[in-house]
Amino acid sequence: MADRLIVERVDFVSVPVTDLERSTAFYRDTLGLEQIGEGMWPEFQLGENVSLYLVDPTNMGQTFVGPHASPIALRVADVEEARGELEAEGIAFEGETLDTGVCHMAHFSDPDGNVFMLHRRHAPHES
Repeated sequence: MADRLIVERVDFVSVPVTDLERSTAFYRDTLGLEQIGEGMWPEFQLGENVSLYLVDPTNMGQTFVGPHASPIALRVADVEEARGELEAEGIAFEGETLDTGVCHMAHFSDPDGNVFMLHRRHAPHES
């Protein structure tokens, strides 16, 4: 039996896009994320431990087959406050902010339909 894989951290999450210029502007200017990489691989810092990089599959001889359908959860201090700020920038959210009893969640999409969620846990995690 092989030893278990020891993961130190997630370095980046890749997001497929169809227009690097438009998507770079969305993540940098509309969401206000810190851009740390440019060119064919625009990259944005998400907190302290992970970044998001944009990939146009056609730059690698592939085709764009669709956006991420499972949301990437962006932890924020206050979901309603962050939602209000993004709505003021023109971002449309899907439905109301959810309170699951454990966390608050608000879903939105980027220009290519990749799904994101503003997220904040407000109850302790139970095992």
